[in-house]
Amino acid sequence: MNSMTGYGRGESTNGNVTVIVEMKSVNNRFRDINVRLPREYMVLEPRVHKALKDHVNRGRLDTFIRRSANETKEMIQPDPFLAEHYLKAMNEVAKRLQRLEEPIPLSLVLSQPGVLTPVAVESDALSEWTLVETALDAAREELCKMRAVEGKILQDEMVSQLDQMQRLWAEVQASADGVAKRLHDKLEERLTRLIGDRVEPNRLAQEAALLADKSDISEELVRIRSHTTQVLEALHSDEPVGRKLDFLLQELNREINTIGSKAAEHPIAARVVDMKSVLEKMREQAANIE
Repeated sequence: MNSMTGYGRGESTNGNVTVIVEMKSVNNRFRDINVRLPREYMVLEPRVHKALKDHVNRGRLDTFIRRSANETKEMIQPDPFLAEHYLKAMNEVAKRLQRLEEPIPLSLVLSQPGVLTPVAVESDALSEWTLVETALDAAREELCKMRAVEGKILQDEMVSQLDQMQRLWAEVQASADGVAKRLHDKLEERLTRLIGDRVEPNRLAQEAALLADKSDISEELVRIRSHTTQVLEALHSDEPVGRKLDFLLQELNREINTIGSKAAEHPIAARVVDMKSVLEKMREQAANIE
């Protein structure tokens, strides 16, 4: 079981180019992958997404890729034909001015516009994919390790909370035993106090049966036990179980609320409050699980 929170960093180099990848993931109901690439690597974005989505099932994952190169990003493009034209033109001007004894320096020709032109060198992103992939793998491995460690912590906490929930369930079940008899006795005592010996046994039995039926929580207790068993199984599963836990805890909440609305005695109502408190903690933890 993995947490949705983690961080990873990876680096790869071939001596000339260095690629650094950083990843961080946080909670999200769905899978949300965001990648920030340098301009040179925009063509690699689909490959990066594919490499990540196969390993992340849930959560927001932000990935940052940086590239640094030792070589210059520009080269000089010479134009020897233009240089010849400049030199020829300069010689014609010198001849016109009768200054042929003065040689024309090469630096003067080379400094003329267009003779030497800086040209940007585009990097070959596809040829550098191996570097990017290596850095991605390293960052992803570190991220997954952190998510697994935090997932184990969440698992232990939820198992402990589930044990507490099951103890409360047992207390509610124990309190529910004999509730029909106690309701019958309370109703009989109240009616006797109000109308004396005019209490009709049949009518008393009917009213007590109605109260007992409204207070019957046996079905809710059975479903709670089933849900808690499924939660425990999910917590020990190797598969992503975040969404399943969300559903099971939502169903637990529904059954606990129903018991609260039916509770006819204080001990059960008090345990319902405790169960809600434990359940809220479990839901907070489940929100972090992949």
